Amino acid sequence: MMKFASYDIVFQEVPGEVTLAVNITGCPNRCPGCHSPHLWADDGIELDKQALTGLLADYGRGVTCVALMGGDATPGEVYELAQWIKQQGYKSAWYSGRDKLPGDCPTGRFDYIKVGPYIEHLGGLKSPTTNQRMYHVAADGTLEDITYKLQTHR
Repeated sequence: MMKFASYDIVFQEVPGEVTLAVNITGCPNRCPGCHSPHLWADDGIELDKQALTGLLADYGRGVTCVALMGGDATPGEVYELAQWIKQQGYKSAWYSGRDKLPGDCPTGRFDYIKVGPYIEHLGGLKSPTTNQRMYHVAADGTLEDITYKLQTHR
């Protein structure tokens, strides 16, 4: 069972989208330097269609995208929710801390996918030296690297 600890409306995690970011607990990655170690514990509220319906009801169409922040311990549940999110007329995003997507990942269920563990000395998505990658998923399921859209240029 997938659970979440918190959520927020964010503007920077997915380029050009007003995103409901849902912070999923039970993270198996345990990246050194993680900014959210409280998400390692397997606790929180069950994240299912009913819970998402309630969260989305609070914001209506002011939200254009739903980002599942985590879920690496239960990718099958992430895939199911992503499909449901798209059926509701929202874009879907997945922030995975894995080096690469599972081989069975149905990329077409997502509009955006971020992969890569947090490596402190390389920085997060905003850093030009990051190992993490943000992809836009094309209609045919291919991935276009759009990491540059999130990076801070000096």
